Amino acid sequence: MSKLENKVAIVTGAGSGIGQAIAELFASSGAKVVVSDINEEHGKAVVDKIKSAGGDAFFVKADSSSAEDNRKLVATTVEHYGRLDIACNNAGIGGPAQPTGEYDIEAWEKVINVNLNGVFYGCRYQLEQMVKNGGGNIINIASVHGTVAAPMSSAYTATKHAVVGLTKNIAAEYATKNIRCNAVGPGYILTPLLEKNLTKEMQDGIAAKAPMNRLGSAEEIANLVLFLSSEDASFVTGAYYIADGGYTIV
Repeated sequence: MSKLENKVAIVTGAGSGIGQAIAELFASSGAKVVVSDINEEHGKAVVDKIKSAGGDAFFVKADSSSAEDNRKLVATTVEHYGRLDIACNNAGIGGPAQPTGEYDIEAWEKVINVNLNGVFYGCRYQLEQMVKNGGGNIINIASVHGTVAAPMSSAYTATKHAVVGLTKNIAAEYATKNIRCNAVGPGYILTPLLEKNLTKEMQDGIAAKAPMNRLGSAEEIANLVLFLSSEDASFVTGAYYIADGGYTIV
């Protein structure tokens, strides 16, 4: 039996990168997957890929920074599949590279709205449904910068630290309701966005900061998320798993 057989899962920011890898692995592990993204073209392409591999998925366009879109995402999921078992709140943005004393106010608000408010809004409505289900499982994608600084990216660092704290609070509040909540902190991952914006020399420079001397893959993060989403992690809640090739240990 597959790890997520008969489970229903939402993945936000699933149109590319880590979110896409998680959605595809969930589907190949037996879950019915709701692919959510603000980019309709990318999201539908992921659904097509899942279906062509024999999986079950559909797309919902949603802006993670909108409370109403998060409410509708959960409602549409339940309308389509009848329940919600797993949610991976992955959508996030980096924001501009600026020192804190010069950080653009509108940019700050945008990063906060997507990276923190968006995770809270998702959890808010996911938890409501999971209580009705009698249980569930939430995985919030934070970052290594949920524990160490990212100079010139104070908004990003602040939101990722906050996501870790939010995750721990949820875990403490809902443990007796058969709901687990954990966070994953990816290090520097080789995604299309990174490849598009960084030269090979810049990528190598980032990789050299970790003892493993390489960038991670989206699939490696997806495998960790799958573990936390499955019964293999049945006694794990409120945890913050860093997957960074050792970036944060030196």
